Amino acid sequence: MATDMLVVLAAGGTGGHLFPAEALSHALHAQGARVVLMTDTRAAEYAGSFPAEAVHAVQAATPSGRSPLKMARALLTLAKGVFAARRIVKELKPAIVVGFGGYPTVPPVLGASLAGARTLIHEQNAVIGRANRFLAGRADIIATGFAEVGGLSASAKAKCRQVGNPVRPAVIEAASPYAIPGDGMLNLLVFGGSQGARVMADIVPPAVQLLTEAERARLTVMQQARPEDDERVRRIYASAGVRAEIAPFFTDLPARMAKAHLVIGRAGASTVAELTVIGRPGILVPLPGALDQDQAANAAVLERAGGAIRILQSDFTPRRLASELSGLLADPNRLTAMAGNAKSAGIPDAAERLARLVIDVAAS
Repeated sequence: MATDMLVVLAAGGTGGHLFPAEALSHALHAQGARVVLMTDTRAAEYAGSFPAEAVHAVQAATPSGRSPLKMARALLTLAKGVFAARRIVKELKPAIVVGFGGYPTVPPVLGASLAGARTLIHEQNAVIGRANRFLAGRADIIATGFAEVGGLSASAKAKCRQVGNPVRPAVIEAASPYAIPGDGMLNLLVFGGSQGARVMADIVPPAVQLLTEAERARLTVMQQARPEDDERVRRIYASAGVRAEIAPFFTDLPARMAKAHLVIGRAGASTVAELTVIGRPGILVPLPGALDQDQAANAAVLERAGGAIRILQSDFTPRRLASELSGLLADPNRLTAMAGNAKSAGIPDAAERLARLVIDVAAS
C-alpha cells in the first residue's frame, strides 16, 4: 500500500488524456495514495469532477503552425507554465509526477524534472506523440499502452514498460460475452468523436443505402451525429427502412459498445482500448492529417491482431464500406472471431498495472 504517498497527475487538452488519468487516480486511491491533478487552464474549467484532492492549473500551448510569432508566443507560454509547475512541485513535494501526453503535460513534467522529482510518462498510442517524445529524455520511466511503440530512440525504448491503456470503470462494467442474435440482427454503433462525426455522417448512411433490402432489414443503427447533420442522417436511414437512433453525443458509450455487434469509429487510443476490453469488432477509420499518424498505427495493431478492419479515410467511401458490411453480414462467424481477437488484445487491469508501476518508481 502507498499510504499517504502524494502523486501528481498531469493531463489536459482532451478526454483522451483525461480518461486514463482518471482511471489511474481511482487505482491509486485504492492503494492508499493521494492524488493531485495538474492541468492546463482550459481543461481546469471542466476538471471539477476529477477524483483528486486539488486541481492546479498551469499555462500551456501547442507550438505548431508556420507563424514565427505564434511559435514564439507558444514557447513563451510553455516557459511560464514550466516555472509555475516547478514552483508548485517544490511546494507539494510529491513522490512522483505522471504525465499523459499532449502539450498540457509538458510544463508539469518538465517543471517536476527541474525540481528534482521522479517522473513517469504514459504513451497511449502505438507511435509516441511529439510532447512525450520531447519529455522522454527527462522521464525516469515510459509506460506504454502498446507492446511496440514507434518513434522512440534506443535510450527511450530501454525505459519502456507496457501496462496497457487505463479505461474508465464504466468500460470494465460494460464488458460482456459477444453473441450475434439467432435471428441474424446486427446492432451497428457509429461514432467519430469531435473531429470525426462529419465523415461518419457523410459515408455510413449512404453505405447502408447501398445494401440489399434483406441486409438493411437486419440492421439497427446507433449513430453519433452533429446537430447540423442530424436531419440528413435521419432522412437517409428512414428512406432505407433502417431503424436508427441518432444523437449528438452518447453519455453511455461503453454500454452502447457492449450492445453493438460491430463498431465503426476512429482509432484513438481510448477507443481501441475500450473495444479490446469490451471485446467488440470494429471498422476503424484513422483520423488523417496527424503528424505522428498515431491513429493509423493504433488501428494497424488491432487489425494485425484480427480484431478490426482498418480503412484509411482516403479509401472510406460508401461503396467500400457497403462491401465490408455486406461481407460481415454474410459471415457472422467472422464477426464472432474478430470479437474474440479484440478481447484477447485487451488489458482490462491496465489502471492497476500502471498504479503499481507508479508506486514502484516513486519508491525506487
